[in-house]
Amino acid sequence: MAEAERIIGTPDTPDAAGGGRERPDSEGTPPEESGAGRPRGRRRIAVLFAVASIAYALDLISKMIVVAKLEHHPPIEIIGDWLKFEAIRNAGAAFGFGEAFTVIFTMIAAAVIVVIARLARKLYSLPWAIALGLLLGGALGNLTDRIFRAPGVFEGAVVDFIAPKHFAVFNLADSAIVCGGILIVLLSFRGLDPDGTVHKD
Repeated sequence: MAEAERIIGTPDTPDAAGGGRERPDSEGTPPEESGAGRPRGRRRIAVLFAVASIAYALDLISKMIVVAKLEHHPPIEIIGDWLKFEAIRNAGAAFGFGEAFTVIFTMIAAAVIVVIARLARKLYSLPWAIALGLLLGGALGNLTDRIFRAPGVFEGAVVDFIAPKHFAVFNLADSAIVCGGILIVLLSFRGLDPDGTVHKD
C-alpha cells in the first residue's frame, strides 16, 4: 500500500476521499514499468527535448542578432536605466562568475547534458520533463558558445546581453538554466521524483 501511494497518475481504484492514485498492475509491476507506461514515458521524453529545442533555438537566435546588430554599438535602453541590452563576451560561468575557469565550466556543461540524457530514460513526470528541458536547452546554448566562439574551442566566451541595473549581464540560456533549477528545487520539496513517484520524508 505504501508503495502504491508513491505512484502519480490516473487512479484505478478510488480511495476513501473519492480520489486515488495509480497502483501497480495485477503482477505487482509499477505502471511505468508495464507496457502501458512506456508510451507515457516517451511522451515525457518528447516534452523534454521539445522544451530543450525551443530554449536552445531562442538562445541561439538571440545571440546571432546581438552579435550582428548590437556588438560594438551603444547599449539599447529597454526600461530606462533599469534594463538595457548590452553585448558583452563572458568567459566565466552564468552571470559572469569565474572567468578563470572557462574550460572547467565547459566540462561541467557537457557533464550536465550527459546526465540529463541518461535520466531521460526513466522520466515519467511532466514537470520534471519541463525542468530538465530548460536545463538541457540552456546548457547546450552556452556550450555552443564555448566550442565555437573565440578565443578557441572549449575556451570560447559566451555572448551575454540582458543587463538589469545593479545586476550581472546574462543571456536566455542562463535564464533557462536558472528557471529549470528553481523548478527542480520546488519539485524536490514537494517530493516528486523524475519517475513520477512521490515520497514523504
